[in-house]
Amino acid sequence: MAVGDEGDSLQLDSTTFLKRLATFHQQRGTALEAAPRVNNKPIDLQKLYQVVLDQGGYDEVSRARLAWRKVGQSFGLGTSNHAAAYAFALKTVYYRNLAAFEIKDRYNKEPPPKEILEHVTARGGDLLTRTVENYSLPSIEDAEPSGEDEVTTPNGGDRMDLDDPGSGPGRSTRGLRQAPPQRVLFQPDLSSSRQTRTATGHGQSPQPTTAPTVTYNGPSLPHSLSSYEPRPPFPLTLRGVTTPANNSTRFYQQVHQQHAGLKRKAKNVTEPGSGFEGPNIYVRTLQALKSGIPGEISYALHHLVKISHERGDKFRFEAFPGLAEALIEYILTITSEYYALDWRVTYMEDVSSDNVLDAINGTPKLAEKMQSAKRIDFVDELWDSESVVHFENVMQAGLATRNLLHMEENAQYLVRETCLARDMLTIILNLPHDLRLTELRHYMWDIAECLVPYWVMPNPPRSDPLYQLLLHEIQESPDRGAIVTCIRTLCRISMNLTAVNNISGVPPEILTRVVNWCLLQDEELVGAALDFLYQYTANPINVALLLYKHKSRKCPLPPLLSRMASLLRHGETETQTKVVLQHAVPEIPAETIPNVPADLLEKLLQMDEPERSNVWLKCVFEEHKDSEITQIALWHAYQARFLQHSNPAAPNATGLLPAAEFIKNVSIIFETATAQVVNGVQNKFIIKGIRPRRHPTDPHHHIYLRCMWKAPGQSTSCNEYLPSADALKHHLWQAHCGLQYKEGSTTQYSTEQTNIRNPKIDCHWNGNCHRISQGVPKLEPTIYNLARHIPIHIVNEAKDNRNNRVQKTGQPSTASHDHFVPNTLGPRGAHDPRYLVDAKGLPLSRSEIDPEGKEAVLQYMTYYNTPVDEKGEPCGLSNTAALVLRNIARHVVKANSILKDGDLVGPAGLNREDLADWMSDESNAELVADSGAAWMERLFAGEVREGLSWVMTYNQSLAPVVADVLALVRKGMEA
Repeated sequence: MAVGDEGDSLQLDSTTFLKRLATFHQQRGTALEAAPRVNNKPIDLQKLYQVVLDQGGYDEVSRARLAWRKVGQSFGLGTSNHAAAYAFALKTVYYRNLAAFEIKDRYNKEPPPKEILEHVTARGGDLLTRTVENYSLPSIEDAEPSGEDEVTTPNGGDRMDLDDPGSGPGRSTRGLRQAPPQRVLFQPDLSSSRQTRTATGHGQSPQPTTAPTVTYNGPSLPHSLSSYEPRPPFPLTLRGVTTPANNSTRFYQQVHQQHAGLKRKAKNVTEPGSGFEGPNIYVRTLQALKSGIPGEISYALHHLVKISHERGDKFRFEAFPGLAEALIEYILTITSEYYALDWRVTYMEDVSSDNVLDAINGTPKLAEKMQSAKRIDFVDELWDSESVVHFENVMQAGLATRNLLHMEENAQYLVRETCLARDMLTIILNLPHDLRLTELRHYMWDIAECLVPYWVMPNPPRSDPLYQLLLHEIQESPDRGAIVTCIRTLCRISMNLTAVNNISGVPPEILTRVVNWCLLQDEELVGAALDFLYQYTANPINVALLLYKHKSRKCPLPPLLSRMASLLRHGETETQTKVVLQHAVPEIPAETIPNVPADLLEKLLQMDEPERSNVWLKCVFEEHKDSEITQIALWHAYQARFLQHSNPAAPNATGLLPAAEFIKNVSIIFETATAQVVNGVQNKFIIKGIRPRRHPTDPHHHIYLRCMWKAPGQSTSCNEYLPSADALKHHLWQAHCGLQYKEGSTTQYSTEQTNIRNPKIDCHWNGNCHRISQGVPKLEPTIYNLARHIPIHIVNEAKDNRNNRVQKTGQPSTASHDHFVPNTLGPRGAHDPRYLVDAKGLPLSRSEIDPEGKEAVLQYMTYYNTPVDEKGEPCGLSNTAALVLRNIARHVVKANSILKDGDLVGPAGLNREDLADWMSDESNAELVADSGAAWMERLFAGEVREGLSWVMTYNQSLAPVVADVLALVRKGMEA
């Protein structure tokens, strides 16, 4: 099998896969653990095999960091303190059962011998290149400490192998448990404690007392003692001693170490200062960062970056006091590379010195202090090694701070406890524009984006240095990433607070840039620009500025609104929605089995059994899961229909089927039909799942039309079934209207008696029509008028049968009446209510018009909906564009009043002379004097209004918001 053909094994079912795996282990001579468990959870070997192969195989997973832990998460092993042990146990399961199979199955290579694979530990990897020559079994001497290890501070390149058991801050790896001491049964001394004279006579040396033999097999002893057998002794493990004879090289190395003073550590002896795990990695990094030692700082920042990226939820500033302050203070040290400033943080109120930062209340005039400081001139190529290391450490501190502040608890803590973050942003973002600081500046913008939702800007916000930096970056920066981040930061000010984000003092150049960015095809940049416009247009004064700057050609407002209208269709998807125009009406079940029409009976009599009975059943019965019919009633109906035609004496007569065979065929013909017995006082034998049809069908599923004519004095309708509408029409004309063919003709009717008035002539369709005598308007009671009226009922009957009666094949029935179109229909077609009235002129009910019921009338509407969130609310660029249009439409009238009253001078920072010049223009004065109506007509006309109307009609997602916009526009035009 070639490399990459492992899909054959993964596509097998679980049983086949385990059989294939067991066969492989049997041929290899190793044992297979078919149902392994880790942490009392069963491990599916096929799933484990697939998960590991998806990540590159055993060797790749073993090389990757924490990869076996991620594999363990697929089996619900969790991320507890024992995750490393569970990961190693799962790795061992794969190593013992699937590693050799992977080499053979995936790479089509012979796996290493079991002596160097299954019989050794699962540590390490590189199974594909493991051979007997390059793999050495671990020996006792290799496992012993050599005495050459020394305790050093880990540097930035140290790796924390968290997949090995015992590497975490928990307890260390245990050794093997010692065997318990062997139990020795107690044997009581039954001899007398006193010695006899004979035993202690003079001249004899004392002899040891002989204990009597004690038998433990008596009935009084328990079975556990009587059947006790001591354990066999364990073989003593001998450890070889290194001598000049057996290992001279190793012996002389040990002698040399002893002479050099490097003595071997004594076993089971704890040296002073060893044997303690010490603080965990989090406390260690915090203390190392505060130590001020360059090596310790590098170590701390290296691990802080890794922890903040992989385990950012573990580092909460509240749990480690001083961590945030230490990171910020170290980032501020980069200032010394550009200015002769060495910042000192104080928590007192004395900030008279230029290099002191107030961590409690914030430091005022930081930008002026940096401008007045002495600048350090340097050449890029001449930085020494210490400056390079310092610069890299500052970058790592900025990255770690940025990662940790993405957790809301850390951002809230930093805003609540200290003002150092605000000072840090002001200082770093005011440093010279050095290319090496680009990455650090991006970190600062990301930090600002995380913190501003919890900050309150002064009023007006133009006095805040960070606000000024944001506006300056948006206006001057050529960096797209920085622009997007700054716009998002500006829009998120006080977002999580009750304070209102009042964006003001925005220069016209920034507005022009933002409007131009909306015309781009950059979704991220357009989204940021729309967020800014939404926040900006929420203030009526800003809308007044847009109107003012539009006329002064500083802000193209109409193109902005046109772009907003086009963005309403951004991300739309075509969807079809089913609209129910008329709900389905359940049909009335047939009470009796319909008669077989004459033409159908003639066809049935020409068939042999059991084909005849099968066709008859299909023509007069239909499937219905909730209906039933007794077997005796079904058998009697079959006999009543064909018994008179089954006389054995008659020529070509076909006999009836036996009852048992007939009932059996019913279950074969209809899928839902089953023969059942209903238990009771008297058992009832039924056929469940079929019912009689309201109208019989022919063998081709064409539905017969029934004559519903019910003459006065008759208890039932005519109930004659005709194969087509044309046949039903001729039947009604001849049998119930009295029309006769002309003599010698079979197509033309005689008209001699058609115009004779007869008061008894009336329509008796279904016994309740009476259109001739009681209709509105009344018709002359003549055969001619009756003949013209009758086709209306035929069309109703034929149309309902054709459209509403769907057969088992799933196709609508197609009765042959399409060519018949009466010329007496009302203006509303066959269902004109003027022709469907009862004797009193009232409309007939649904059941009277259509006793067969009616399927739902559906209409499929095509919509172009824009994205919605998980709650079904509109979202995305289209929703933000609609909100911008709503803000402008809401505030245009009020903005016009602001322009008219001159209130734009103070808050907007305009000169009164500029506003007077603008108002001197006649066109501007007319617009202002029009109280907003002219602005509405100019801004929301043409393609803007067309776009709003189109979205209102075809976009269900944005229809509510666009409806608000149109209502505000209408209200503004009426003002």
